[in-house]
Amino acid sequence: MNNNILEVKGLKTYYKTRLKENVYAVDGVDFVLEDGKTLGIAGESGCGKSTLALSLMGMYLPPLNYNSGSIIIDGTDITKLNTSQLRTQVLGREIAYIPQAAMNALNPTLKIIRFIEDMMKVHRPELSKKQVWDMAAERFETLNLTSKVLNSYPNELSGGMKQRTVIAISSILNPKVLIADEPTSALDVTSQKAVIKLMKDLLDKKFIRSLVFITHELPLLYHVTDDIVVMYAGEIVERGTAKQMVFDPLHPYTKKLMGSIIVPEEGMKGHKLEAIPGAPPNLKNVPPGCRFAERCSYATRECKEGKIDNKIVDERIYRCIYDAKTLRKWYEDEQEVKGVIA
Repeated sequence: MNNNILEVKGLKTYYKTRLKENVYAVDGVDFVLEDGKTLGIAGESGCGKSTLALSLMGMYLPPLNYNSGSIIIDGTDITKLNTSQLRTQVLGREIAYIPQAAMNALNPTLKIIRFIEDMMKVHRPELSKKQVWDMAAERFETLNLTSKVLNSYPNELSGGMKQRTVIAISSILNPKVLIADEPTSALDVTSQKAVIKLMKDLLDKKFIRSLVFITHELPLLYHVTDDIVVMYAGEIVERGTAKQMVFDPLHPYTKKLMGSIIVPEEGMKGHKLEAIPGAPPNLKNVPPGCRFAERCSYATRECKEGKIDNKIVDERIYRCIYDAKTLRKWYEDEQEVKGVIA
């Protein structure tokens, strides 16, 4: 039986530049999210993570445009709906979005309760102001946020408190899918832990059914998500369980990404951080073949010019011409060489 709450098939969205050029920031993306599960999306800045998040909402505001593909939420393809249907039937109810830099998403001239009242005018117009207040106060207190926050202006709250407030507002209509775009960025460690705990509370209390968590910190996803997809230059290059992706990455880009950041579980003894050489390709004119080829130490002419298909191994998907056995052998040999040099 199909237990998918979200299915994305062949999704292509692009930005139209002033010179009428198309920049495909999301180019043929496919993935599914099971009901009750959490999915992490990782990759360096500019890989298309935030564009994918915006695209999943179905609202395409210039310069972002929809090209093709489907976004199916609990059986409904929202790409077939008009703007009015999206606003009243989908956004906030079926799928909700916590924007990047959410701490700056609140209008400093309005009290927190005003944001919730404006939302309810569209989605729950039958509620009185007192009913909205009571509902919001109950939700905030359930999530360990004092109801006093509702009568506060954003500038009266700390950065971590503002972030948690935005999360509570985004989830107040109990959406089936909640998309969190870099929710822990620019926060100290204590505030990050509070935000992650809040996300888990939303799932545990059934206020949301599934979560998409976007970040460039791949190891963080190990503690938050069930599965992880890695994006590069508008494409998904690998998908697997959180454990597979952090401790046994297959695609060369995923391997390089893991090598460029600290993994607390592995410790720092003998671990040297390495930058990924080069830069991502220009998405106005993407190269044929593998988009990571120019930065990959294993790339051949076939990688740069040939057709790259997805491979499936150990119930994970990765986009590369090499088989898993060959890649793992290369990674082991590299590790041995580094150990000798050290």
